[in-house]
Amino acid sequence: MSSKRKDNKGRVLHNGEYQQSNGRYRYKYYDGTGKARYLYSWRLDKNDRMPDGKRQGKSLREQEKELQATQFGHIALDGGNLTVLELVRRYTATKIGVRESTKAGYQTTINFLEKDPFGQRRIDTIKISDAKLWLITLQQRQGKGYSTIHTIRGILRPAFRLAYDDDLIRRNPFDFELATVIVNDSVTREAITRDQERKYLEFVKQDKHFSRYYEGIFILFNTGLRISEFVGLTTKNIDFKHHKIIVDHQLIRSSKMQYMIEEPKTESGVREIPMSEEVEAAFRAILAKRVKPKVEPMIDGYSGFLYLDKNNMPMVALHWEKYFQHILQKYNSIYKVQMPKVTPHVCRHTFCSKMAKSGMNPKSLQYIMGHSDISVTLNTYTHVKFEDAEAEMKRVAAI
Repeated sequence: MSSKRKDNKGRVLHNGEYQQSNGRYRYKYYDGTGKARYLYSWRLDKNDRMPDGKRQGKSLREQEKELQATQFGHIALDGGNLTVLELVRRYTATKIGVRESTKAGYQTTINFLEKDPFGQRRIDTIKISDAKLWLITLQQRQGKGYSTIHTIRGILRPAFRLAYDDDLIRRNPFDFELATVIVNDSVTREAITRDQERKYLEFVKQDKHFSRYYEGIFILFNTGLRISEFVGLTTKNIDFKHHKIIVDHQLIRSSKMQYMIEEPKTESGVREIPMSEEVEAAFRAILAKRVKPKVEPMIDGYSGFLYLDKNNMPMVALHWEKYFQHILQKYNSIYKVQMPKVTPHVCRHTFCSKMAKSGMNPKSLQYIMGHSDISVTLNTYTHVKFEDAEAEMKRVAAI
């Protein structure tokens, strides 16, 4: 089974690192303007031997450390005058090995703090009550959602922990449970019923415009794939001989329209999903309809993506989220009995619920879903109703 990306010596490559076909190593990062930059070397580590005929130079990871030091060196280190914004920049500069999507999240929080007055406050003047009142203000006055605030606090708490460890402050003002301060107004994405799934798929299949997406939506409903994993699939990931889908990466596009390949969300995300005959037929239909472009787009060494947009670039999560949105709007404009919200994640949750209700072993379901924690899978078993419990009791009684 596929695992973490490695070089030709079997060493695991860090996020951003890649070995080209000629053996040279490359490290991809983004500068302060969001533009992609690259470092190159024929050696990954300083102890590697330089290939014959190549000019001596620093190893890739030596260059990465210098880059980190340079970025870190531009940050003010005066604890007494350090602002919240400067602290967050200081903290994120230490997180050089994180995913590109995580870096994008850091930058979003930094952009927000650049505009919010709280970002200019000195860290040694902020009390726990100040932090709580600010988060309350974000929700009640600025209209920020719980998930957005959760993300912001998720960066500020470890940033202030760093300041505490550096003896810049006496106490972490963000070290409290978020749910005790603001209201969790997040909308739970529930699974839809089998009947709703059948009606939804039939509607997509018969619609002149949306039928082109039918096979992809069918696969999402019947594999439990994350949408980032689905859009990252290439022709090499579909193993018809052994009837399985090989999941070893995901495709991400940043807000700056930069495409990137990342490892799955968790280590458990690297897996092989068995294909049913119907899912296999859907993949074959996709490949049969796929128009091969003059030049195949290549993202970080991957090519042969299943769905391409009008610019012959791989479709990403945003494309499919928009399709689902438009399909739902059209469906509910036609039928009196409204269809609940359906998104790519609802497809995943629906699949998980179907498998749970069918009696699949929780550990097997955990593997298929790519959950790192069995508790996430077991929570699916709580989404049952009286009818489910009644049917289960009758099944057990009949044994």
